[in-house]
Amino acid sequence: MPSARPLRLVAAPHLHGGSAVPQWMLHTVIALLPVTLLAVVLFGLAALATIVVAVLACLLAERACAPRSRLDDGSAMLTGLLLGLSLPPALPLWMVAVGAFIAIGVGKHLFGGLGGPVFHPALVGRVFLQAAFPTAMAQAWVAPLASGRVSELPATSLALPLLSPAAPYEAMSGATPLTALKAGEGSAALADLWLGLVAGSVGETSAVLLLLGGLYLAFKRVIDWRIPTALLGTVAVLSAILHGLDAERHPGMLTALASGGLMLGAWFFATDPGLSPMTRRGAWIYGLAIGALVVLMRQFSGHAEGVVYALLLGSALTPHIDRWTRPRPLPEGVER
Repeated sequence: MPSARPLRLVAAPHLHGGSAVPQWMLHTVIALLPVTLLAVVLFGLAALATIVVAVLACLLAERACAPRSRLDDGSAMLTGLLLGLSLPPALPLWMVAVGAFIAIGVGKHLFGGLGGPVFHPALVGRVFLQAAFPTAMAQAWVAPLASGRVSELPATSLALPLLSPAAPYEAMSGATPLTALKAGEGSAALADLWLGLVAGSVGETSAVLLLLGGLYLAFKRVIDWRIPTALLGTVAVLSAILHGLDAERHPGMLTALASGGLMLGAWFFATDPGLSPMTRRGAWIYGLAIGALVVLMRQFSGHAEGVVYALLLGSALTPHIDRWTRPRPLPEGVER
């Protein structure tokens, strides 16, 4: 009698879709490479140092919080990359490292590690820095294509912990386009907004490259295209309506779409599979809710940029959206 094969018990799903977490992470990194390279070209060593420190600090935090975790799944590296891209270029590097440890230690592992977070870890790190160091986060902007950007770091980047920099940086920029618009100082040229030739966070400025990267992820089926479509469509429609009612107070549709972190948030944060709804109907509701919150906070609150907080609120809504849109089983004997 041949010996019986051992019974193998595994958790669902039992049919593998052919993709895995490292592949998703790799495709996302590929989609972010163009905007990352442009950031280094525009902001020089300041952007490069911010990204490198954020990634390395996230990897160190991952190893410290979970010594047995696999760094090659790419999750910690991607968190660091997204965090670095969402920060001002001249932010003190020690603050960048602190934000990375908060992102991994609190935003990720406090909720059980990969697949467990309620909010995107990179957003948790950024919001912590915004709350803990509001002055630095509001003033660490660098003008694009400034002279000396490839040969020296801003004094703010090298500031010691809890101390102010000894000298200012000649290419420091006082405000981002959204901040200037909120203050009534007018908007940057539309072409500059879409190409990224404006002051802003490291990887948030070029709406064109972020859009192309997002379309690449949608083509590879790494993300659900319904979410960014609903999010950006809602922002476009509401912005067009408000601009039509009061053109001096509210920016036009194309300006709203290209400004701030909207493209980065819509394609790379809102679409996180662990934080977004599982149903198709839920994806439309989720994107619509985040888009409406972005316009509401940008136009009717004290914040010039509302994408980060809209994304956090959207993530909080996800469990409820899944419950509201969950398919109901048909009565016995009824065929679909």
